[in-house]
Amino acid sequence: MSPFRFLPLAALCAAALSATAQTAPITLSVDLTSAPRKILYSTETIPVTSSAQPTDMTLVYPEWIPGEHGPTGPIINQAGFIITTPSGQRINWTRDPLDMFSYHITVPPNTSELDIKMDHLAVAGAEFTAGGSTSANLALLSWNTLLVYPLNGDIAHTRVSDIMVSPSVKIPGNWKFGTALEVVSGGISDAQGGIVVDTFKTVSLEQLIDSPVLAGRWFREIDLAPSVTPKHYLDLAGDGPEDIALSQQHIDQFSKLVLETGALYKSRHYNSYHFLVTLSDQVAHFGLEHHQSSDDRVPEKTFIDEGSFTEEGDLLPHEFTHSWNGKYRRPAGLATPNYQEPMQGNLLWVYEGLTNYLGDVLATRSGIWSPEVFRDRLATIAADLNNARPGRTWRNLQDTATAAQILYSAGGAFDNWRRDTDYYAEGDLLWLEIDATIREKSHGTKSLNNFIAAFHGLGGNTPPKVVPYTFDNVVSGLNAVVPMDWAAFLRTRLDANEFNAPEMPGINALSGYKLTFTDKPNYWSTLEESDGGLNARYSLGLTVGANGNIGDVIIGGISDKSGLAPGFQIIAVNGRAFTPGILRAAIDDAKGSGPAISLIVENTGYFKTIALNYHDGQRYPQLERVDSVPDRLDTILAPLTR
Repeated sequence: MSPFRFLPLAALCAAALSATAQTAPITLSVDLTSAPRKILYSTETIPVTSSAQPTDMTLVYPEWIPGEHGPTGPIINQAGFIITTPSGQRINWTRDPLDMFSYHITVPPNTSELDIKMDHLAVAGAEFTAGGSTSANLALLSWNTLLVYPLNGDIAHTRVSDIMVSPSVKIPGNWKFGTALEVVSGGISDAQGGIVVDTFKTVSLEQLIDSPVLAGRWFREIDLAPSVTPKHYLDLAGDGPEDIALSQQHIDQFSKLVLETGALYKSRHYNSYHFLVTLSDQVAHFGLEHHQSSDDRVPEKTFIDEGSFTEEGDLLPHEFTHSWNGKYRRPAGLATPNYQEPMQGNLLWVYEGLTNYLGDVLATRSGIWSPEVFRDRLATIAADLNNARPGRTWRNLQDTATAAQILYSAGGAFDNWRRDTDYYAEGDLLWLEIDATIREKSHGTKSLNNFIAAFHGLGGNTPPKVVPYTFDNVVSGLNAVVPMDWAAFLRTRLDANEFNAPEMPGINALSGYKLTFTDKPNYWSTLEESDGGLNARYSLGLTVGANGNIGDVIIGGISDKSGLAPGFQIIAVNGRAFTPGILRAAIDDAKGSGPAISLIVENTGYFKTIALNYHDGQRYPQLERVDSVPDRLDTILAPLTR
């Protein structure tokens, strides 16, 4: 992500901006017919108040994109930005010298609208989403990449919920599309063989940017849980026809997900919901939440390969959960009135952390994951945060949320010491502990489900809207379920700088399971090692690739103390040329009273021998049942619907 920047409010407020008053909706037409060539086109018309005198005006390109938690608007991939009057007169723009997302213009006399052309280059960039994603046969349109909007005097007085837009999109003649936007008229062929959907229903700019469009040649829309109102759709676009041929079993699991969310949240805050799933190896892979849809980009064979389906199984439940937790109920610091005001991520341990936990639980309740897969996931998270994230001794969980906009670009070597967006994974531990604590204190009569239904179901079924919350609101909501000092409980875990995860009692004392280690990889360890490498985080304190390159070294672990570091290459193990299998055998041979492991390593052209005096064998995390404690985790994972 781009670094944080302070916006020059004084500069933006300096000019008289009477030309920004909106007298009619903005019209925005996007052309996707060149998407296979990685370029998208837009034509935008912005009404302005006509004046007999030249009028200063500021247009802005969306910078802080909801759900991305930082200033990620892909302005680096903007091109062809030209402004004219209806008569064709070119209007020169000047970029603000401090705020790269602001353009200052002077509107000529007697001008009632501005015509704007803009291109988006759908190529890789530094941004989280890199804007649009395209391949030869599909495209995902993020509207924010192809528009500007006027400030209403200054940033403080600009509300995107008040700016109305009439959008349309043009796609190749043999493509179809899915979106949460309502089509007013469509299927109008033009002379070039494209199809103009003219138009979608006029919506606010806020709703438009929250409603991406997925289009493709190989496209399929599936009606999920047909008995449920409002309607839910699984919209798929793949690189080939085989990619969208998922089984009826998986369709039933996604329908079950719809039913399970209804039972959990006791509400729905959308008019309809569309899972927009891009199945392609040619695009970035991630998920981005929206109020009435989700942008889910996964590898090409995800829905037809059982291993891949399980590996990506939490993505749709996670992004779907955000419709309630993140879009409807939203931290006050993220509920900004426009896309230029900086966001504050201090409550991302709720926004993302709770969503991470609920997404994993819902994946299990809906049958996408088995309970064993969930337990292996939880064991891996617990082992990492309790044994292999020493960075928590200086960066607490709260700071990983507060500093989210700079930490999304982190990761990689020494990440265990740096820490990045740990509020995702640690959210599983935190909210499991909360869930188990409520169940324990209420003797099983209440659970986190009660908090979720009241907090996220507030007001019952509603159209899309935002209801902000604060830390105190979260504490009050938990106290309404089970009274205790939840503020102190949360602050102890958020602000702790202990080496071990403070949430571990949620597993070891309350869940009915405890974290242990075995010499056999669990499900997620096996996936991590599927490329031929070796995950020895919990034994040697390192990870190593199939070619011997060390990916990471746990600070304070035996490999770190012995002088190893990320980027070194292991050349030989105990006198033999390195392979992951030989290193694994050396760990086994050293167990107990066996010999120390001797490595020859290379570092930027220099070689040395390093001895690892380690004798505890291979270690992989697992959860072991504790019969003396109620099986609360199994109860948590049980479906709410039958």
